[in-house]
Amino acid sequence: TQKSSNIFSSEDDDYFSKTYRDHYLKSINFPEEYWAEAAGNIDWMRKWDKVLDSSNPPFNRWLGRDAFEKTESLEFIKLCCTLRKIDTITFNMWRSCLRQTASFRFMLVPVVRNNRKTLTGVRLQSNLPGTQKSSNIFSSEDDDYFSKTYRDHYLKSINFPEEYWAEAAGNIDWMRKWDKVLDSSNPPFNRWFVGGTLNVCYNAVDRHAESDYKDNVAIFHESPVTGKSSQLTWAELKDQVSRFAGVLTGLGTTKGDRVIIYMPMIPEAVIAMLACARIGAVHSVVFGGYSARELAVRLEHAKPKIIVGVNASVERNKILNFKRVVDEAIGLCPGCDIKHAVIFNRPQFEPAEMMNGRDVDWDRGMESAVSQPCVPVDANDPLYVLYTSGTTGQPKGIVRPSGGHAVVLPWTMDKVYGMKPQEVWWAASDLGWVVGHSFICYGPLLAGISTIIYEGKPVGTPDASQFFRVIQDRQVNGMFTAPTALRAIKAEDPQGRLSAKFSRESLRYVFVAGEHCDYETREWAQKEFKVPVLDNWWQTETGHPITATCVGFNNSLNPPKDVSGMPLPGYDVRIMRQDRTEADYGEMGRIVIKSPLPPGNMTTLYESPDRFVKTYFSEYPLSIHDDFVNVLRILKGFYDTMDAGFKDEHGYVCVMSRDDDVINVAGHRLSTSAIEEAVLEHNDVIDCAVIGVPDDLKGEVPLALFVGNA
Repeated sequence: TQKSSNIFSSEDDDYFSKTYRDHYLKSINFPEEYWAEAAGNIDWMRKWDKVLDSSNPPFNRWLGRDAFEKTESLEFIKLCCTLRKIDTITFNMWRSCLRQTASFRFMLVPVVRNNRKTLTGVRLQSNLPGTQKSSNIFSSEDDDYFSKTYRDHYLKSINFPEEYWAEAAGNIDWMRKWDKVLDSSNPPFNRWFVGGTLNVCYNAVDRHAESDYKDNVAIFHESPVTGKSSQLTWAELKDQVSRFAGVLTGLGTTKGDRVIIYMPMIPEAVIAMLACARIGAVHSVVFGGYSARELAVRLEHAKPKIIVGVNASVERNKILNFKRVVDEAIGLCPGCDIKHAVIFNRPQFEPAEMMNGRDVDWDRGMESAVSQPCVPVDANDPLYVLYTSGTTGQPKGIVRPSGGHAVVLPWTMDKVYGMKPQEVWWAASDLGWVVGHSFICYGPLLAGISTIIYEGKPVGTPDASQFFRVIQDRQVNGMFTAPTALRAIKAEDPQGRLSAKFSRESLRYVFVAGEHCDYETREWAQKEFKVPVLDNWWQTETGHPITATCVGFNNSLNPPKDVSGMPLPGYDVRIMRQDRTEADYGEMGRIVIKSPLPPGNMTTLYESPDRFVKTYFSEYPLSIHDDFVNVLRILKGFYDTMDAGFKDEHGYVCVMSRDDDVINVAGHRLSTSAIEEAVLEHNDVIDCAVIGVPDDLKGEVPLALFVGNA
């Protein structure tokens, strides 16, 4: 359950050489490969069939042909039980273990009890991931799909996580360096960069505004729904953010206070987010499509002093009165103590009706505000709370740590998405979702990359060519979107006639996430965008991808069909069966991740630490059972993604659906996503959803609902 690499206290040591370390790690992580090389130094009359046969432990055989019969192991177990004279461990139990050698492991270790030396059997329960090497994601050293650079980074991140992420943390500015890279003394409440202080806003804005490229564009705003576009340089962004931070502090906002932001896709929303980070306030952005009731639920739970809103927006041809929703939500929350509502009045719409004493006009507040400096924030203080629940039940507020988030996001922009400073990035999502937080606001800005805020739809504002127009006009180098957006464009312009007039020469990659991307959509998109279309999978809880094609590591741009990528450095991803045993390659199961999770992942649920443990870490604990004393030790070691999928022989992960979207038909576990993909292959189907419905004979049968061509 521990990493063999822990024999090394650090990468640099006066006692051992790098050569020794490299040989040792290869022998542990790739023993067959290592000893096959050594075996090549002697002459063989017949070469081995298999380097290592470990199918019948502890009778492991090297460089052999046929495996021992299980009866020999049974005789050994009988002998062990006889020697120990222990009734509590019966021969039948050991025989049961042996029959499930793929699911259980046991070892015999000497112990001293009552001044008597004996053997004790220790079972590693359920073959949980902690009992296996994370390097098993690699089938061999040479693989057409992943590079040696990726492999080296991945192994170092698993074997030396503190060393690996300390190097990444050196790429941002700290006000005070951390005392300890990782504190995992209280799992699953692991903390990164303990004792360090920084300011996320300074790293995302100020250090670029103070550089030679301060007059370059930081934010492009494209609003086809209003017919307007604008841009802000790094220097202008710093001025706007520091002054709005002054507005917030002038209204009594201090470090740790919550601020709700309820705005459409406009630069002022990002300015408000960054202003909160500047003064150490905790922002919570609420999706602009939510109703007053949904907003009220979040107000009740977060208990903010300030809400930041806007007068109105437009949804195609319909004017949306945002201010009215804010007023209604506050009225639905009698327990809330909202001191002020700061309202940005967009000039395209009627000014909002303001409530005296409570409401503050954005522009007037900015005119009199005093610019605020960046304050030191502890690395483990929250940057934001992002709610993921619906309108019923207790809200689930993801707490994002400041330090880890600031470290991992610029690393992700480089290693995963292959983006460099001063390039142009476009995440076609909404600021109310995690993609908007990570890859519209913080990720690109922390990396010194220009970001695009898009207020519109892939189709209907006004047509299916808008994505291509923005790519050409803003010279976009990398793009992030959802498969649904691609399917919508494909449905309206399948032959690409509308998009043909726009250039894609600047574009290198399109990344998709948020749902399973069917193969037909991916193939069509690659043809139309003329670049690789690459899937990546992650969750609101993680804040950045769990699996992806890491183009910054030069991994293959042509991954196998339907995969979601390989695990990113820091993620030890495993697939578990319903009986908590680890699945074979190609076998679908529950996706879990060994703790500690890498920096940037959520640290808890807001005001709900018990729910955090129960929801994410209770289903797949690491358990070690000592049968001699009948003690079961539970370690909260595995994060439950609640997604279903499988791994292939190359280490790629294929995420099929939420695990509760897997239906059981006559004993067969079928992924609804796989069925949806089959239906989508029909030329007359635009989109599809598959659900399970009860059936007296088979338990469940799939029902497909689809949208067809007109």
